[in-house]
Amino acid sequence: MTIEEFTTSLSQPAPPPGLSVYARALWVDARGDWQGAHALVQELNDDQAAWVHAYLHRKEGDTWNADYWYSRAKQKRPDLKLPAEWEQLVVYFLKDNSHSR
Repeated sequence: MTIEEFTTSLSQPAPPPGLSVYARALWVDARGDWQGAHALVQELNDDQAAWVHAYLHRKEGDTWNADYWYSRAKQKRPDLKLPAEWEQLVVYFLKDNSHSR
């Protein structure tokens, strides 16, 4: 799936089948359900979930908490606007199907 297909799918009532939990969280977030996206990743204990979790807290405006999760993800808070970071994450999780759950 391409980023364009992913973005087009946002008009559908449910995420496309076969997405990883990380991509699903980003899909749910893009549809305006921050809480739903957060619920998908908050109990997962891997670097990828921590990375999405960090983005979500940055989007929320909780920089301290976001930085904690970036650290857990072994990432640095990017010097990108939120939409660019969202796209970067989506592209990563669409290409990296080894992280499907």
